Amino acid sequence: MALRKRFLLLALPAAMAAALLAPMAQAQDKFIVLASTTSTEQSGLFKHLLPQFTQASGIEVRVVAVGTGQALDMARRGDADALFVHDQPAEEKFVAEGFGLARRPVMYNDFVLIGPKADPAGARGANIAAALKRLGDTGAGFVSRGDKSGTHSAELRQWKLAGIDLASAKPAGYKECGCGMGPALNIAASTNAYVLSDRGTWLNFKNRADLGIVVEGDQQLFNQYGVIVVNPAKHPHVKKDFAQAFADWVVSPTGQAAIAAYKIGGEQLFFPNASP
Repeated sequence: MALRKRFLLLALPAAMAAALLAPMAQAQDKFIVLASTTSTEQSGLFKHLLPQFTQASGIEVRVVAVGTGQALDMARRGDADALFVHDQPAEEKFVAEGFGLARRPVMYNDFVLIGPKADPAGARGANIAAALKRLGDTGAGFVSRGDKSGTHSAELRQWKLAGIDLASAKPAGYKECGCGMGPALNIAASTNAYVLSDRGTWLNFKNRADLGIVVEGDQQLFNQYGVIVVNPAKHPHVKKDFAQAFADWVVSPTGQAAIAAYKIGGEQLFFPNASP
């Protein structure tokens, strides 16, 4: 009897500790991994947006900011619970293959061609296709991200519209960095080269040197972002409910208002356009 009493006394603190730790462990598990493009991170949007979602839901969002192509590959492997990216054809293919539950539009901004303020290629005032044609003809320095990101995909489409086949011969000044938007802008600033950037990252970029916007406003430069929840049928460990809560929030009136409220120097970086 004494032995049993001693066992109960020893077991009681362990049981109490387990009971106290269980809610803590559950709270620590209340997070999702969000694979996203570098532009949402480097523009500062997520620092503004995600704390508001966490405060409203109690769900932490752990961002892995890579190119859209890499983000989609991560999700295909089951290494992310949700995607926030900007390459609509690739996103629709991802969903059609069964890796995503649905693609929902969230917001848009635009791409801009950045270059030396002196514009040695004479690209200013042209549309994007004509501007890239001039860069190709003059051999002006151009920094390509070369990382299969949404911005890189958009850039490749613009070169094609300019009638330049990069697969057969790259222009003399064309260099690939295999890097994110911020590093690509840094390289352009240090070498006085041209680069295609999303407007949000450009507005948040501090090391501009002698760079400025050369081409903007062309409808070909429209840049749409979407959110996708990874399909748990492909990867059962995906935190579908938490990921869905995030997707629902960013397209809700509250999430859309939070996106619209993000500004730098009074200029709005992203424009919400979720479907009603």
